Amino acid sequence: MIELRPFSKLGGGDHGWLRAKHHFSFGDHYDPDNMGLGSLRVWNDDEIQPNTGFPAHPHKDMEIITYVREGAITHQDSLGNKGRTEAGDVQVMSAGSGIRHSEYNLEPSTTKIFQIWLQPTQAGGQPCWGAKPFPKSDRSGSLVTIASGFPADTEALPIRADARVLATSLKSGESAQYALGATRNGYLVPAVGAIEINGIRVNARDGVAIRNEASFTITALEDSELVLVDAA
Repeated sequence: MIELRPFSKLGGGDHGWLRAKHHFSFGDHYDPDNMGLGSLRVWNDDEIQPNTGFPAHPHKDMEIITYVREGAITHQDSLGNKGRTEAGDVQVMSAGSGIRHSEYNLEPSTTKIFQIWLQPTQAGGQPCWGAKPFPKSDRSGSLVTIASGFPADTEALPIRADARVLATSLKSGESAQYALGATRNGYLVPAVGAIEINGIRVNARDGVAIRNEASFTITALEDSELVLVDAA
């Protein structure tokens, strides 16, 4: 089953410094019928104005992946980690037993991110943070795993979840296939462009929930960049 969730119908809000859309129930947008998809709990589409951001706040027992679409995000946490993650790069934070962090856009223009939260396979554990560049040229035409809970995915940033996060850039007319497995859950969002998946058109920032599909084909209708989560 493939379920299209148009961007225009997503919940969210405009807070001045932050414009946010929520693919799942989050914060003030409470939707008891849309609390997640398998271990995928949050997918937020955030636009953060220059010199603003999220001040220090706590997290616990959650795997948090930040995919930077435009601009850059600057991270600082209670473990002493500091880092600037720019467009095309990815950062992950395993909140574990508890961590406080801040995220700011210190750039001169708007920063746009996808923030994805996955439930961990076990509660607790030492919190940690990491970031890595994933050049778009290296993932042109094929899905590349950028964060993963599977040891075999040695090039990906590690997370403590039964899940993979993948990304690709496709030129108009190019296709990519993915073997999801009939018992897994997929969620896909194009950051830019437009794609077709098994005959369904998906525009930029629309979401697609995928269940009970052993495999599927993504075809770019325009030059496109997309992110996919494969979760238990």
